[in-house]
Amino acid sequence: MRPSPTPLPSLDALKDQAKRLRARFAEDGQAIAHARALELIAAQYGYRDWNTLHAVVGNRPPFNPWMLGSRVRGHYLGQPFDAEVLGVQALTSQPGRYRMTLHFDEPVDVVTFDSFSAFRQRVNCTVDETGRTAARTSNGRPHLELEW
Repeated sequence: MRPSPTPLPSLDALKDQAKRLRARFAEDGQAIAHARALELIAAQYGYRDWNTLHAVVGNRPPFNPWMLGSRVRGHYLGQPFDAEVLGVQALTSQPGRYRMTLHFDEPVDVVTFDSFSAFRQRVNCTVDETGRTAARTSNGRPHLELEW
């Protein structure tokens, strides 16, 4: 049996399907064990057993709105930028947060003084699912803001 091309639901959704399947069998007077219901759900999606399906779903990366190599734009320390995503990692210790490395097309001047400049072309940052850093400038604006 081959895995189904249908997108797989989350582990919680799969377990819920098994509970509903078990309840349906019980309504018809056919009691089945929870483990058997899990095995039937795995077979429905084309996997040989629940452990295999669990491993596939459990090992897939979480939703990430930014992909390696994608193009982004936004503001860094108040300066507009266009950039390429060189690295992105979902932080498992902080759900909904992503560590990113961006390479700006043009270096961004991070100093606001007229007599002094400091340019950055590659930055590392941690953003939330809205594309904003928790770190803020003295005027309260996030250090980095990605546009959608």
